[in-house]
Amino acid sequence: MSLVNVRDMSVIETPPQERLPIRTTIREYDESLIREAIIREIDRGGQIFFVHNRVQGIQVIAQKLQRLVPEARIVVGHGQMAEDQLERVMVDFSSGEYDVLVSTTIIENGLDIPNANTIIVNNAAFFGLAQLYQLRGRVGRATHQAYAYFLYNKDAKLTPLQEKRLRAIYEATELGAGFRIAMKDLEIRGAGNLLGAEQSGFMNSVGFDLYVKLLAEAVQELQGKQAEVAAPTATVDLPLDSYLPDEYIGDRTLKVNFYQRLANLNSPEQIEAMTAEFNDRFGPPPQPVKNLLAMVRLKVEAAALGFEAIAL
Repeated sequence: MSLVNVRDMSVIETPPQERLPIRTTIREYDESLIREAIIREIDRGGQIFFVHNRVQGIQVIAQKLQRLVPEARIVVGHGQMAEDQLERVMVDFSSGEYDVLVSTTIIENGLDIPNANTIIVNNAAFFGLAQLYQLRGRVGRATHQAYAYFLYNKDAKLTPLQEKRLRAIYEATELGAGFRIAMKDLEIRGAGNLLGAEQSGFMNSVGFDLYVKLLAEAVQELQGKQAEVAAPTATVDLPLDSYLPDEYIGDRTLKVNFYQRLANLNSPEQIEAMTAEFNDRFGPPPQPVKNLLAMVRLKVEAAALGFEAIAL
């Protein structure tokens, strides 16, 4: 609703004092990397989360880790354990009796262990973006440098959607990146039908700009206002990096505003004015911004010629 000015939006960007950004690594499954990460954390007196989200194979994974790092004290925890047994595992780990907790995603919410500052997520390509962000948030909760490793199967080919999720979590490593992750997740997954019963869907099926326009029209109708007659539009789907980087426009609210304005451009003159504004306010645009402006221009020109879509 905030995207179409129905509700105000506040963004909390100030992290707790002395927190450090989590160093994030995306790699194929590599036992030497796993051993190195575990040993480094143990040597500095810290603890490690190892996430494997299949209960059926979690004991095998724990045994493999024990052979890989025999000096580590390893314990297993998952949601199918008896409640008192799982509670004992968590208490023992939080009190420092174990170095490594091998678990399912039960740790993603509400677990605060400041001494655990390394997390390794196995088969990370099969997690949602919000899950990956929540899991990474289990470490770095004190003043120590934290590390997050998202590993994927080297024998499996990643789908485009999996690549997008892993790239998004890798790029959003700065403190206070939650809003950026949420916007990227909204773009990848879709927001569903906000004005009806259907609460999940794919924004990409209609495109972000058309989605926002349709939502704005629905709001106008509910307010009893006459909806403006929309000009013909076209969709453009090209394999280009086209976005507003954080290093170019750092303010999240301002960035959302620019995305909305870009979605509403419908003439070459408006595009030129937007380009001039970018240069004036933020300096020469980097390549992703140039690509974004070029795709908007292509969309406008395609619509003027009667094309409905351009894809490659």
